[in-house]
Amino acid sequence: MNVFKLFQMEWMWTDIFSHPLWALSTLVLGLVVRSQRRGPWDPRACRVELKGKTAIVTGANTGIGKCVALDFARRGARVILACRNEARGSAAMLEIRQRSGNRDVHLRLVDTSSLASVREFAEGILREETQLHILVNNAGASGLKREITPDQLEVSFATNHVGPFLLTTLLLDLMKRSAPARIVNVSSTNHWRGKVDFSHFRGNNLTYTMDSIYNHTKLHNVICTNELARRLQGTGVTANSLHPGVVMTEVMRHYSWLIRFLFNLVGIFFFKSPEEGAVSTIYCAVSEEAEGITGKYFDSDCSLVLPAPLARDPALALKDYEFCERLTAKL
Repeated sequence: MNVFKLFQMEWMWTDIFSHPLWALSTLVLGLVVRSQRRGPWDPRACRVELKGKTAIVTGANTGIGKCVALDFARRGARVILACRNEARGSAAMLEIRQRSGNRDVHLRLVDTSSLASVREFAEGILREETQLHILVNNAGASGLKREITPDQLEVSFATNHVGPFLLTTLLLDLMKRSAPARIVNVSSTNHWRGKVDFSHFRGNNLTYTMDSIYNHTKLHNVICTNELARRLQGTGVTANSLHPGVVMTEVMRHYSWLIRFLFNLVGIFFFKSPEEGAVSTIYCAVSEEAEGITGKYFDSDCSLVLPAPLARDPALALKDYEFCERLTAKL
């Protein structure tokens, strides 16, 4: 009798996964989770207008950056799309103009992995623009293969952190003259898994497994944002970092097809769309609730949360910021 019961139990556990109700219940659960992904703050309900304001969004030809730029354009801002690829950037510019009805949307080329490109871009902005109220450092990449740039920087660190750091530094005076102004750095909750080792910037002591390099760069984003905010006290310019959520964007394009397939398969139900992932960035950039807040880290639901312990160390923040200043100093 006990053997029969054991056989029944084994049959139940092995057959339940092949039962049609299993697939149906999984689908229902996924739809329920998907319906709960939207946070409490809705950009569509925010009536803030940006007429007469100028905004720059890096990586604005796709994903989160494109959605953020579209939101700014709909609010009437002069929007500068800072993109690496001219063809894709031009297509995004035309689409945003058409969807927003705002013709004051422009493309400027920049490759954040190249300090020369960042300097050229910034020189053009300083020459052409008289004001800058919003800077969104959104461009980034994960899963890049090991490469050392002509600036002798590891390519992921150059793209995700050093390039945006230099861009922000070069535009600071313009933003101070335009105050009140906001700097928004798109980081990630992955920064909790990052480590600080300054040899990483040159490509040393790194392990290229999954998103490990990306995690390190996202930690530096938060650390340097906090030190920047401290330095900007009293200027009318705020600086905050954020986690956009796990978002279905092209951030995984450098991974193998299998990882991309699994990511997209799971993401259909559980990950955010680019529109949903842009919400926390838009919140930090335009919302009345975030006005005057600086040196903070926001979660994907627009709530203030504590970043990783390393990102709360002011001595480390100062050391990190000064290290990046030396890296980007023009010889």
